[in-house]
Amino acid sequence: MFLARQLRRCVSVPDVRLLAKRRLPSPIFEYLDGGSEEEYTLRRNTRAFDEVKLSPRCLVDVRNVSTATTVLGARLEWPVFCSPTGASRFYHSEGELAVARAAARSGTLYSLSTMSSYSLEDVAAASAGPKMFQLYIFRDRGITRDLIARCRAAGYTALCLTVDTAVRGNRERELRSGMGAPMRLTPASMLSIAMSPHWLMGLAAKGPLSMPNFAKSAKSSRMAEQTRFVATQLDPSVTWKDVGEIIKLWGGPFAIKGILSPDDAVHAADLGATAVIVSNHGGRQLDGAVSPIEVLPQIVEAVGDRVEIILDGGVRRGVHVLKAMALGAKACSVGRPYLYGLGAGGEAGVTRALQLLRSEFVRSMQLAGCTDVHGIARSLVTKI
Repeated sequence: MFLARQLRRCVSVPDVRLLAKRRLPSPIFEYLDGGSEEEYTLRRNTRAFDEVKLSPRCLVDVRNVSTATTVLGARLEWPVFCSPTGASRFYHSEGELAVARAAARSGTLYSLSTMSSYSLEDVAAASAGPKMFQLYIFRDRGITRDLIARCRAAGYTALCLTVDTAVRGNRERELRSGMGAPMRLTPASMLSIAMSPHWLMGLAAKGPLSMPNFAKSAKSSRMAEQTRFVATQLDPSVTWKDVGEIIKLWGGPFAIKGILSPDDAVHAADLGATAVIVSNHGGRQLDGAVSPIEVLPQIVEAVGDRVEIILDGGVRRGVHVLKAMALGAKACSVGRPYLYGLGAGGEAGVTRALQLLRSEFVRSMQLAGCTDVHGIARSLVTKI
């Protein structure tokens, strides 16, 4: 009851973030909240939305607003879905299972990370909502092919290939707390964890953390060994040729995540991708990279309607979604907002975070004089 009251008192995603910060051990929260190096790109992702100014229309009947759309072949009740984030059991014992259930309840799609802390089969069975699986092209291509086969058997409706991790970003907040790869917790971090009994009890209830999608390949059920194995499998030699082969192998809705260049968006369209996800990995890779909302108009101009364009990065308010759609995005995906909810209150926290974003988005549409997501026009933006 106390947690439910705390969640009800959260009136925005930033409020949910503060609650998560209070409830999580500090190294776990810093792992969730941090970016790479000086974190310029992390900060810029959200701040750049402030530079997009809207010119709303008045005296429009906005009693009924339609937010339904179709993204990657899935019918969604609103144009925001949950992006892939690894090891969600760090934030709550139910991890990806809780997020999948909350996403389905919210009427949207859940993207499962390759590095999930529950198996892709367990997450597929957790809810009836649409699901996409995120993967990498590994050095051992057999691992990638095996994951694709498992996704097909488990009923995933789409694949998402992340292409901005040729090497791992220099995430200094993680390194300072010992949460890097591999983990080497500092005494201060261990003390913070020891002073979070509710978090430790949740961890103990489900057993040691692991990445079960890699248990067979890594020949270990231990997360430390799995993490080391995955680090050896990141392949900096991957090219567009490899991407084209994976698109053909899957043969269904396919998104390429990590696109920031209009030329790359054109390459993706030429290869037959269904969607490009304009993203800089939440500011966790190249510090100094452009924010998604800044480059979105150029990407829209380059590819038109050849592919679905999804904005990922910096979304913290419903009006951010409205601005992205006015600039040509078909939808937005969010990571940290729902993870803040997960850390703040498990499945109920994820549900609350998504509720807040959705209600803000509808209100923003009404205040801007928009009655249908398919009618959100570029003319709504008066300045960038």
